[in-house]
Amino acid sequence: MATSCPIGFDAERLRDQVQRTYERVARDPESGFHFNVGATYAIESLGYPRAEIEALPASSTSRFAGVGNPHCGGEIPPGAVVLDHACGAGMDLLLAARRVGARGRAIGVDVTPAMREQAARAAVEAGLDDLIEIRAGAFENLPVDDASVDVVISNGVINLAPDKPRVFAEIARVLRPGGHLLLADVVIERELSIEARSDPDLWAACVGGAVTEPELESLAAQSGLADGRVVRHFDCFRRTSVERKFAGRLRVRAVAFHAVKPQVALR
Repeated sequence: MATSCPIGFDAERLRDQVQRTYERVARDPESGFHFNVGATYAIESLGYPRAEIEALPASSTSRFAGVGNPHCGGEIPPGAVVLDHACGAGMDLLLAARRVGARGRAIGVDVTPAMREQAARAAVEAGLDDLIEIRAGAFENLPVDDASVDVVISNGVINLAPDKPRVFAEIARVLRPGGHLLLADVVIERELSIEARSDPDLWAACVGGAVTEPELESLAAQSGLADGRVVRHFDCFRRTSVERKFAGRLRVRAVAFHAVKPQVALR
């Protein structure tokens, strides 16, 4: 299973590449990447409601770099505490804040300083800064208390994690019993060769670290989450260099995935 990086994998090089890439997205979202970016992509390819996206600050939506629409996975109830796990420039975070309303709270965590700056700015521009808190942190060690979150949303980051079981364990740790995971991420139809999975460049392209759908379900179950299921597929790499690279050889796409933390721990 491709749930952790191969022995000898240069995880630090990967982290550096990923952080440099998303710093560049934050500074100049139109400079060209191996993935799609922006509001039009979110609306036309991923099914985000046009009215909701166009009502958000362009400073956030223009820097959206997700692979799917995690909101397809389930509802975010009014009054909930939501964690956006690697929030980027904050588009999903802003949508969550609007859904939780005045009695709720939305926490965005990201490792990239420029993205945190953009998310904080967008929260002010949207008039939601009283509901939103931006924290510095990585997905392997979330700066969030145990069992303090009702919903975790995550968009396009699991594939970038060298230690996926640890990332899922962190998600399960911060969720309250009965809490939900709404996740969108890249999946592949079959496991890659060890050579491909050992290439940090391919990981940084969101492919080398991608798992299959059964592996995604297994990761959720092993962390103690239940009822893991794929609810939608997305053609997230359409007209990108990733699509051209793997055309006819490997199907690479994204899914919306839902899981829940049981009220009673699974044995």
